[in-house]
Amino acid sequence: MKESKEALLSHMNDSDNIESDPPPAYDKPAPKVNRGAPLPRPPPLNLPVLNRLRSQRVILASQSPRRKQIMSFLGLPNLEIIPSNANEDLPKSLGPFEYVLATATKKAQAVYEQEINNEIKGEPALILAADTVVVDPSTGNILEKPRSEAHHMTMLRSLRDARNHKVYTALVAMAPLASARDPGYAIESMVEETAVRFDSEVTDELIMAYVRTREGADKAGGYGLQGLGSILVEKIDGSYDNVIGLPLKATLKIIETVMQRAEDDDEMPGDDGEESEDE
Repeated sequence: MKESKEALLSHMNDSDNIESDPPPAYDKPAPKVNRGAPLPRPPPLNLPVLNRLRSQRVILASQSPRRKQIMSFLGLPNLEIIPSNANEDLPKSLGPFEYVLATATKKAQAVYEQEINNEIKGEPALILAADTVVVDPSTGNILEKPRSEAHHMTMLRSLRDARNHKVYTALVAMAPLASARDPGYAIESMVEETAVRFDSEVTDELIMAYVRTREGADKAGGYGLQGLGSILVEKIDGSYDNVIGLPLKATLKIIETVMQRAEDDDEMPGDDGEESEDE
């Protein structure tokens, strides 16, 4: 494994013979990579909940292109991308689990309040929000996006030296109720956890070569598992797409659950299904 990674490093960083442009700055978006023509997609899943949603408004409250791509596998033609305008200013003193869940909930509720009375498009049938954090194994703190090349190097060295770290993604799904029953919506949430193990044989030279690609500059934790960042990782335990930002299996499950609750709100908690004597 070490030899293959060093060979890749030599190919990536053969700067002695080939002149190249300097990498983009950290305050600029990561460069887009043309990965060629996409592979043909299989037919969409023939599931009742997805079939119903294909004729309704579905909102992904995220501007992440990776989450949009993963959601596209569900074959929802009316999927809208409406990022939340809520401030992500919750205190980092919260534990990672609490922080990521509260942030995703805040995103979903902000978009719900914005779109529920949309007179032009009508109310959405489903709003899905997500938030992903990488946890520093040495301190238990949430890792931010790298602020500079030096910070990026330090972050990845720390992850390599610690070997193991965890990635959490919170999912929050909201759907308007068929009735006007308070609070007017069904909501479901969950947090998916994946353990990631970095390769101890990754050298500082390889880390620097990766950092200079800037692929991980816009990502919490400083690496992208779906791209070149995979050369830093030995293995994962859990959902691969959870590390990317949206665990598809869990997403489908939470969609099925919240849509069932919205359509059958007689069974919602706090309602015994009996009519009031005053009615």
